[in-house]
Amino acid sequence: MFFILKLFLYGEMGIENQDLQFSKFPIYKLTVFIKYIRNSFCCLGGKVLNNDSISEFEQLIKYVFNNRDFLTEALTHSSYANEKKYKKYNHNERLEFLGDSVLGLVISDYLFTNYPSLPEGELTKTRAKIVCETTLSNCAKEIDLGRYIMLGKGEDSTGGRERPSLLADAFESIIGAIYLDGGLNDSRNFILTTMKKVIEDALSGKIFIDFKTRLQELVQNDANVKISYEIIDEKGPDHNKTFYTQVKKNDRVLGFGNGKSKKESEQNAAKMALGYMEDQC
Repeated sequence: MFFILKLFLYGEMGIENQDLQFSKFPIYKLTVFIKYIRNSFCCLGGKVLNNDSISEFEQLIKYVFNNRDFLTEALTHSSYANEKKYKKYNHNERLEFLGDSVLGLVISDYLFTNYPSLPEGELTKTRAKIVCETTLSNCAKEIDLGRYIMLGKGEDSTGGRERPSLLADAFESIIGAIYLDGGLNDSRNFILTTMKKVIEDALSGKIFIDFKTRLQELVQNDANVKISYEIIDEKGPDHNKTFYTQVKKNDRVLGFGNGKSKKESEQNAAKMALGYMEDQC
């Protein structure tokens, strides 16, 4: 540690005197050094994100990255990146977007290829069961993903590592990272291996469909009806935000909902809309 301190003060601060005397350095320089050392490591629920813990996670997901930068980005939540702005961390939201698309393609292809007798409506419902937030968060828990995500202090202290929406998003980010690192075949292998039981349960009817899908089913026979969701408000700090959503049937508002994620608030809005529509029947 003493050697690292010398390198830091000499190299980073331009100190030319080789006799390291702490009394010559203002306290702020020593504070900067402490932060430099602390932030060189990423604490993960008692773990440190280093080569060993990354290798450990790779064993859990049964995939070894050629470029671990993809994995690091997939494990970086926006709350952590925002707290470490000076280090310019890339958070995982773009990978989540990519992973969501890859997941949808892989599941659609699997169902279409392996269940030729299923009609379009059943294919759509089964896929919705497989890729919904609840099932994805459960898959994330199976690989202990929450322990490896880099979270901001606020997000971590409010239970972020166990939050279903956060885990589901991170799971999709892992899929996106594998796709970029190894291509479609590797991402397909990861999805079909990790989600094998989920797929089986969805096909056997053990997974119940979500509110958004149920609402869509009620109106799918009418080509003139469009269901849409709109975030109408957001309240609270970034690490503990509540989203407020309204759901519309064409231009008519059917219900409202709120939740700790956009997906959760949309589900609750759809739930209210279902109750309203069922009362009208």
